[in-house]
Amino acid sequence: MKRQTKLTSQEQEQLAPVNSQQTSAREFASVEEILQDDAQQTVVPPAIAKRLDRSVQDVPPPERAWWQRLFRQ
Repeated sequence: MKRQTKLTSQEQEQLAPVNSQQTSAREFASVEEILQDDAQQTVVPPAIAKRLDRSVQDVPPPERAWWQRLFRQ
């Protein structure tokens, strides 16, 4: 059996700001959308951004696809 309690008007007023501060649920169609949304909201510290830029410079460009090599595009 569930116990139900009734809130007084003063208690309801106190709970109103708490309820309004909660974020609404969001739905994403794919994992990529979740990662993109998270990346937009996340601030990368400058020191980490510099290290990341340096490490990416050492990565060779991707190899061209077989059909691009065949047709020399």
